[in-house]
Amino acid sequence: MTDSWATFGVDLHLEVTGPGLRLGLTDALRQAVRTGRLAPGSRLPSSRTLAADLGIARNTVADAYAELVAEGWLTARQGSGTQVARRSAPRPVKKAVAVRRPVRRGPVHNLKPGSPDLASFPRTEWLKAARKSLVAAPNEAFGYGDPRGRIELRTALADYLARARGVYANPQRIIICSGFVHGLTLMGKVLRNHRVREVAVEAYGLDVHWDLLAEAGMHTSAMPFDAQGSRTEALTREGAVLMTPAHQFPVGIALSPPRRAAVVDWARTSGGLILEDDYDGEFRYDRQPVGALQGLDPERVVYFGTASKSVAPGLRLAWMVAPEDLVGELLAAKGIHDLSSALDQLTLAEFITSGAYDRHVRGKRLRYRRRRDQLMAALAERAPDIRVHGIAAGLHAVLELPPGTERSVVQAAAWQGLALEGLTQFRHPDAAPGRDALVVGYGTPTDSAYPAALDALCRVLP
Repeated sequence: MTDSWATFGVDLHLEVTGPGLRLGLTDALRQAVRTGRLAPGSRLPSSRTLAADLGIARNTVADAYAELVAEGWLTARQGSGTQVARRSAPRPVKKAVAVRRPVRRGPVHNLKPGSPDLASFPRTEWLKAARKSLVAAPNEAFGYGDPRGRIELRTALADYLARARGVYANPQRIIICSGFVHGLTLMGKVLRNHRVREVAVEAYGLDVHWDLLAEAGMHTSAMPFDAQGSRTEALTREGAVLMTPAHQFPVGIALSPPRRAAVVDWARTSGGLILEDDYDGEFRYDRQPVGALQGLDPERVVYFGTASKSVAPGLRLAWMVAPEDLVGELLAAKGIHDLSSALDQLTLAEFITSGAYDRHVRGKRLRYRRRRDQLMAALAERAPDIRVHGIAAGLHAVLELPPGTERSVVQAAAWQGLALEGLTQFRHPDAAPGRDALVVGYGTPTDSAYPAALDALCRVLP
């Protein structure tokens, strides 16, 4: 028998099992006291009330109470009812002294790429947007909603992406997801349904993306690259290509205009798709902004954007702008339960439409440019022979090293508590070996920790 009673504002779920009602009730109460669900001093219902709640005889409850009083689990006093007995806490058992072992500590400084400065999250402006959007939210916003995402956010994104990134972004084509990996997972399902077996990727990138496509049943082939970016003429019979054309990760090259046109022509003639990861598209310093490929052919390009770098990865908010004929398939792959928080979506929509997002991005652009300049100044003073690439945009730089030194530099950095990544870490297994280099992210440290991180970096450079 399973039941519950409510008394004195406390709900208690009681499992009454066993060969008899009295024994079962006694065991259930004893277990509730032993596990702490009934705390010392808790007042129990009267035998009449509990009997009525459980649908058993009053004498059965009275007998169970009497037995537990005799055992010391409960106390019963005239006028005070039945309560859980107050018992002194058992003495803690003295633990044996453990042998002290050295603690392996994490890095003191982190210059790995891929993360923004989390300390610069716009708490005040975000809270203001959250309050305003919550007050204005319609009641239906608290339901399950449209699998595309909140219309308020999709409308705000359509305007912003068209204005800032040159994206053709009808709100009906936008799908909100919880990150780039989530969006790529959905796209992998769609490509598999289209019987795509091979996807071209850049020679350097993230293995998590290649692995994800492999799990979807596709082989990834690496495109070679040079000073103009990925060599798109290498594309042949692939069904799709995954690219970061605005700021190639991690090499830092922007795809040249002729190759941008060439990859779009390839997609049109072959029927392939371009999966455009607009990586660091909003953070540029010494060059004109590079618009999104999607604007050249919205029906052949799937555009991916995210708030992870511009605001914070913890928001888990990203978006896809899909060709019209793929929207339904992507929504089917997403399902009706795989939804991001409606309240966070409404807050981001307000953050964008109020102009706070633009102000925030401009402020972070200045912050990261100063950090880039600090890095360049430190290298010029203490490691003038190191050549630096990919510094016109983004949150990382590539430091070219003497041949054969990458591994030893990364190890030396680890010994000094500095987390670094070598360029080899990002090379596709099918790509030809390249130069030794470090990929230094200058977005992660706080402003106060950054100078010490640069000092540690200069100490390990050859």
